[in-house]
Amino acid sequence: MDAAPSSHRASAWEWAQVLLLLGSFAWTTLCLGGFRPETMLVTSGLNALLLAVHFAGQAVSREPQPRLHWAGWCLLPFLGYAFANVLWVTPVPWIGWRDWLGWTQLITVFWVVLNGIRSPRPRSWVFGGVVLVAFVTVVLGCYQRFVKPDWLMLGRTQADQFVGRASGSFGIPNSLAAFLLLLIPPLAALGFRRGAAVAQRLLGGYLALALGFGLVLTISRGGFIALALVLVAWPLFMAPGSGWRRLAWTGLAGLAVAAALMTLYLASPNVRSRFEQMKADAGERTRPIMWRGAWQIFREHPAWGGGAASFNVLFEKFRPNQFQDEPIWAHNDYVNTLSDYGAVGFLLFFGAAAGVAWRAWRWKNPRVRDWLDEPLVAGAIGIGLLAFALQLFVDFHFKIPALAMACGIMAGLVVQRSANEETVRLGAVTRIISALVAIGVLAGWVVWFGPMYRGEALRYSARQSINRLAVTETDKTEMAATVVAARADLTQAVASDPRNGQAWADLAYVISLQAHVTPERTAELGREAERAASRALETSKVVPEFWIRRGVALDMQGRRGDAGADFVRALTLAPANGLVWFYQAFHLSLNQGDPGLALAAVDFSLRLDPGNREAQSLRKRLASSRREP
Repeated sequence: MDAAPSSHRASAWEWAQVLLLLGSFAWTTLCLGGFRPETMLVTSGLNALLLAVHFAGQAVSREPQPRLHWAGWCLLPFLGYAFANVLWVTPVPWIGWRDWLGWTQLITVFWVVLNGIRSPRPRSWVFGGVVLVAFVTVVLGCYQRFVKPDWLMLGRTQADQFVGRASGSFGIPNSLAAFLLLLIPPLAALGFRRGAAVAQRLLGGYLALALGFGLVLTISRGGFIALALVLVAWPLFMAPGSGWRRLAWTGLAGLAVAAALMTLYLASPNVRSRFEQMKADAGERTRPIMWRGAWQIFREHPAWGGGAASFNVLFEKFRPNQFQDEPIWAHNDYVNTLSDYGAVGFLLFFGAAAGVAWRAWRWKNPRVRDWLDEPLVAGAIGIGLLAFALQLFVDFHFKIPALAMACGIMAGLVVQRSANEETVRLGAVTRIISALVAIGVLAGWVVWFGPMYRGEALRYSARQSINRLAVTETDKTEMAATVVAARADLTQAVASDPRNGQAWADLAYVISLQAHVTPERTAELGREAERAASRALETSKVVPEFWIRRGVALDMQGRRGDAGADFVRALTLAPANGLVWFYQAFHLSLNQGDPGLALAAVDFSLRLDPGNREAQSLRKRLASSRREP
């Protein structure tokens, strides 16, 4: 892959940004896409260092520098708005800050690629590094598909619903599909690039086929449909010649794509099963439930939204009885953004992104510094981004850090073509501001975001350990050891980040579990659990679990009336949640006089969630006690 000559020679600062960017991206992608908080502790630190190095290079530079790219400024208003949303709107600020940092890292990567990595060779390294990571994920996907179907990175086990589909280094097959969509079109374009050596064409074609095979292994219906749509549309917008000729090429592309999809459908039972399931469900079964919930939240808060990262909590108000999953996100980044940030936030981000894409596509006399800037390759990168954007209608790719970073990298590479040619010599004031920004970014991570992710990592690990107690048979000694270790981790978590309401609630939970090991301390532990649950409620009063935790703590102290009020508040917030009804039933069962109310509550809980084993056990006990004379 040859590069056109350029007068701009890469500096040590530029290469440092390349290495930090690729290191952060590779680490995040190969660690389940950055889903786990312990991964994000490292990723956020590397990205903070990346941004600091970017501005430090500006601060020490004495050479004329290219002007900052106009597109970089377009997304900053959204970042400021989202910051204000976390401060004044969201009811779950500890999650809101992590959501804000996710958007910040996407925009950081886009900014650095636009303004900090402009020389041909570093740009080629960035693209090649992303392709190498993608190739590794496909190899891992092949191992997963053909050798060990339940394998996942970091010693994890694949969810039953995804067994038989490749997810590579990600936890979800659709995430791998989205990553590959960004790269298959530009790699295919390299196979047809004029002036390229035969070896370069063969390499581009081979990599496109390899990643295409990986896409097939994901059996991602959204990925298949998104790629099919953009491949059919590609000739309509990119092919040379008259309108009729473009339509003819579009028709041929449509026939080729239809033939490829039909071949996959007939040749692969797994692909056939996935599409037959979509037909049986009349499209989708669970996603529309989440989309409707997000839309209803948006309708209640049309301007500012329900608040950053609030969807999962506010969804409880609109949860239908037949849906008992924990959605986390709306499985559609567009309606999820409307739900969280309202029309203002949606327009500031997606409106700005669409404006950047339109202006960059219509830019007169775009720069052609290297093969990445050539019209065929640049257009193919744009096609990959369009396919990614289409898949956002059915998934939450911007919530997966590695995918957000990949999108930022590819967008930065292609939008760079629309840069102005002017260079400027930075003045003393500009260099001082750059130095202050670099210092501020590092200080912000050390003081704020590093402890935030460290606390969440401790909380996440502790909660997983106590959740396993509910699904595995453990003796009293093992349970005691697990609970003590979890309490120690959660104590460190709230010390590291006292703003994390979920960590306080989990601490209350684990303290209440200690009463099963030392029942003689039930009242004392109840008072400790009450204090932790009250701290959780100080952070947010809209999370049903926080009220439940305090209700359980009050029941441990024998304060039935106060506990009842907390359980009723939880039911008010989550009227169709089977688990909340189970806790209400358990609270009512403590009244030894008449189990009738408790039995009615547990029956309703089981109607909502028939698989709740604890509710089944409680119902048997209540029914037995009612039959006794």
